[in-house]
Amino acid sequence: MKALLKAAPRPGAELVEVEVPEAGPGEVVCKVIRASICGTDYHIYTWDDWAASRIEVPRIFGHEFCGEVVKVGPGVQQVSLGDYVTAETHIVCGHCAQCRQGQAHVCQEVAVIGVDVDGCFAEYVKVPAQNLWHTDRALPPEVAAIQEPLGNAVHTVFAGDITGKTVAVIGCGPIGLFSIAICRIAGARTIFATDVNPYRLELARDLGADEVLNAAEIDVAAEILAETKGQGVDVMLEMSGNPDAIRAGFRVLRSGGRASLLGIPSRPVEIDLTNEIIFKGAVVQGIFGRRMYETWHLTSSLLASGLDVSPVITHVLPMDRYAEAMELMGSGNCGKVILKP
Repeated sequence: MKALLKAAPRPGAELVEVEVPEAGPGEVVCKVIRASICGTDYHIYTWDDWAASRIEVPRIFGHEFCGEVVKVGPGVQQVSLGDYVTAETHIVCGHCAQCRQGQAHVCQEVAVIGVDVDGCFAEYVKVPAQNLWHTDRALPPEVAAIQEPLGNAVHTVFAGDITGKTVAVIGCGPIGLFSIAICRIAGARTIFATDVNPYRLELARDLGADEVLNAAEIDVAAEILAETKGQGVDVMLEMSGNPDAIRAGFRVLRSGGRASLLGIPSRPVEIDLTNEIIFKGAVVQGIFGRRMYETWHLTSSLLASGLDVSPVITHVLPMDRYAEAMELMGSGNCGKVILKP
């Protein structure tokens, strides 16, 4: 089969021929119909410090996909040949304290598909059967392939009350954009969206943001505070990982408000804990992955109830145009970029 391989510890990747994987006990092999590029994949492709510290090469990367089951290993139940599926990408141990207390999404021995084991930028991918999520065939493959990152947004938005709340979405990458659509369908009162990329701010408007604010042009914190008559927002969803954006987000959070942080800073961030968190009585949450499998059920229900995230999918390319796809990711002038094996 053809696979996109990180063959050496340097920037780039290679489209190569490798053996189709076999399904061992408890495993299945899926034919990949669509695969979506994540920011993590871009880090691996460009070989930044995080990738160099985490990835063992050679590695087939990629973890967001949809496909059909073509091989079923021994001991697998409730999965049949031809099933239309996607997958939870965190392979958990099942026996650590977190797994045994209903917190498998923060398993201490987690392995990640496409990071620690071979992934889905290929014609076929091997996955633990217990990680599969059966998908309605009415769901277009481009949307079916992005349910995993969409789940990140669902987890973040619904980590507290959202209906009737004022919300600031800080950072309009794909998960920030998903969050705007989710807040809208969930009945948020007012949604502010901030970013520095005009392309993504237009997408934010299309997805239901009431106010879009370019942080490269204005003091977004001052603007949001003015719009809320000095009160600030009820909920701050931090999706950027940018230190200045994080500080601006806490500045606009009202006293007693909720801050849910999903963005990953590349370095430690200094925050005014005294004035922006402690004296505000703020609730601050670190968000990682998706709750297994509560978030998946909620995500499926939202999609079935009319949640439309298709505007976030801006490019669909054949896999042999991976370099072009990665350039788009680097430019920021895209939403979700989908690859077709």
